Amino acid sequence: MEVMNMMEQPIKVTEWQQTYTYDSGIHSGVNTQVPSVSSKCLGDDDEVYGKQYTIKKTTTTSYCQGGSQGQSQAQADMEAQLAMTRAQRVRAAMYPETVEDRSLLITTQLEGQQTNVQRLAEPSQMLKSAIVHLINYQDDAELATRAIPELTKLLNDEDPVVVSKAAMIVNQLSKKEASRRALMQSPQIVAAVVRTMQSTSDLDTARCTTSILHNLSHHREGLLSIFKSGGIPALVRMLSSPVESVLFYAITTLHNLLLYQEGAKMAVRLADGLQKMVPLLNKNNPKFLAITTDCLQLLAYGNQESKLIILANGGPQALVQIMRSYNYEKLLWTTSRVLKVLSVCPSNKPAIVEAGGMQALGKHLTSSSPRLVQNCLWTLRNLSDVATKQEGLDGVLKILVNQLSSDDVNVLTCATGTLSNLTCNNSKNKTLVTQSNGVEALIHTILRAGDKEDITEPAVCALRHLTSRHPEAEMAQNSVRLNYGIPAIVKLLNQPNQWPLVKATIGLIRNLALCPANHAPLQEAAVIPRLVQLLVKAHQDAQRHVAAGTQQPYTDGVKMEEIVEGCTGALHILARDPMNRMEIFRLNTIPLFVQLLYSPVENIQRVAAGVLCELAQDKEAADAIDAEGASAPLMELLHSRNEGTATYAAAVLFRISEDKNPDYRKRVSVELTNSLFKHDPAAWEAAQSMIPINEPYSDELDPGYRPMYSGDIPLDPIDMHMDMDGDYPMDAYSDGVRAPFADHMLA
Repeated sequence: MEVMNMMEQPIKVTEWQQTYTYDSGIHSGVNTQVPSVSSKCLGDDDEVYGKQYTIKKTTTTSYCQGGSQGQSQAQADMEAQLAMTRAQRVRAAMYPETVEDRSLLITTQLEGQQTNVQRLAEPSQMLKSAIVHLINYQDDAELATRAIPELTKLLNDEDPVVVSKAAMIVNQLSKKEASRRALMQSPQIVAAVVRTMQSTSDLDTARCTTSILHNLSHHREGLLSIFKSGGIPALVRMLSSPVESVLFYAITTLHNLLLYQEGAKMAVRLADGLQKMVPLLNKNNPKFLAITTDCLQLLAYGNQESKLIILANGGPQALVQIMRSYNYEKLLWTTSRVLKVLSVCPSNKPAIVEAGGMQALGKHLTSSSPRLVQNCLWTLRNLSDVATKQEGLDGVLKILVNQLSSDDVNVLTCATGTLSNLTCNNSKNKTLVTQSNGVEALIHTILRAGDKEDITEPAVCALRHLTSRHPEAEMAQNSVRLNYGIPAIVKLLNQPNQWPLVKATIGLIRNLALCPANHAPLQEAAVIPRLVQLLVKAHQDAQRHVAAGTQQPYTDGVKMEEIVEGCTGALHILARDPMNRMEIFRLNTIPLFVQLLYSPVENIQRVAAGVLCELAQDKEAADAIDAEGASAPLMELLHSRNEGTATYAAAVLFRISEDKNPDYRKRVSVELTNSLFKHDPAAWEAAQSMIPINEPYSDELDPGYRPMYSGDIPLDPIDMHMDMDGDYPMDAYSDGVRAPFADHMLA
């Protein structure tokens, strides 16, 4: 039986080889496996013969010994053909160009798969390709090196036709890397190209020469060669060319020089490059404009003279027009970067705003490009202090309120700062922001900002603007309370918060106190002890400098006298409530208020007299005021130039004199009669009834009086980074000048 099975095996192998059309693995090795030590014997299944090469060879030999002659001959022919084509397949894989007819080859390749021969051939193909490239590279380099001296002579030829042909040849050489490197290493030919570009009147020659420099400018060595050969002035001249391709080559080459070549910026400025570039903003090719605007940004950044040149040549108007007219993101981004750099220039800012820059930038605040939105926000922030009277910003204001929900620190910094400025002394904008839930959004921003004062301070300033001097001010004051903002705001009075934030918070609290419904939550938040504590601290600090005879310094841009004025003014408004009035009196503040009557600062005299006027309504407090010797300074203040101060003083004196003898009351009456009130019956009546002649911090203020928070406070320009190193200037009362951020923080 075993003998019969062994005799049947050759027949099975022959049938398998005739019917199975895929690679057997004999020649290609695609299915070859390492034989196992425990290989199956000849009696195993047919599958073994398809996988075990050694067994298959044994079987084939067995067949030759015992099979029929016809079958043996067919098998031998098949193996001979496979053996013959193996070498051919290797040759075809490694050197395909040597095979004339590949159809004669018997392939062992499965569909979608590489054979082992093909896999092994890949490194040799790569090596061969590299050798060919190396030979060609060497040939290009040698050819260029040999040709450069002759081409240099031809470029300097007097015949324009010869020059044009030479320029064409050099242009072709500059397009290949090897020959391009040879050109870069020859200062003579680069100088010849620059001279030809400057002197030629032939448009084709101009195109070829600018193309050559453009190709060279993609390498640092080429940039240096162009720079040393005086290429920058020549390229600037080409910016006047009527040929679009020449303009493109020239501006792109200059752009590469500005980006990567040291000294190129100054060279372009000296060659009047800005004067040539700004008019190019009127072109209508978006990609060309993107390169041009980026050049302007590189030149204007950190250079005030360049900014003024751009202004003189109508740059702001053209840039705003681009922002208004195009949708190409890269162009809008590069243009917004130029406007951002110009927005820290006091001369450019009004020009940008007058050209409609605020509205044009506002169009892109909802863009899908974060970098464009960020640049527009910073630019709006920088421009906003001169745009407080601009019309048509309703849409921008609403978007800015929506931006307050962002988690991006830069977005919040810009949005709060811009809202603070645009609501400055602008009743319409205040009303719009209030009606757009701006108060709620600002409170939530303050709650989320934590210790980020770059966000908190402008947010508090914006709230201060929204809570005074417009038809919806009372609604804003109530909204702060209803959105649980009072506790968070009062906490901002704590040190170590910076003095600008503390000062802004004091002003906001003073405005909130104008709403009677806010008095109870303010008292619950312990605002009065904190204000008194700040007042004592600031007054002591100010007195130390007075005693030392030194000038009152600014602390973070804030004078301590301003904190004294602010705290006293806020306590004045809070003292209208009887409970608050009692708390202020119990904190032993009257001696300090009486001392403030002697202050050389008129504003401090006014608020001190005002708070004493409120406290004097209670008999116990009036007696304490009199006991502190307030009568003498109050008598002096009756003659103050400020009618409000005189009125408060008169009211306090009347209250003190109620329990005095008739002689004292008569003396007070004589003083009042001889004072400025003798010509003002209303003031006389007001003093007698203890009603102030006008409210402090109201719109109708004396021309000579500049209270701490009489007007809203616009913020000064800053740049896109967070490194704020100054303070904000104010429009009505100098809050300590915060200089604009320098360009070195822009990017």
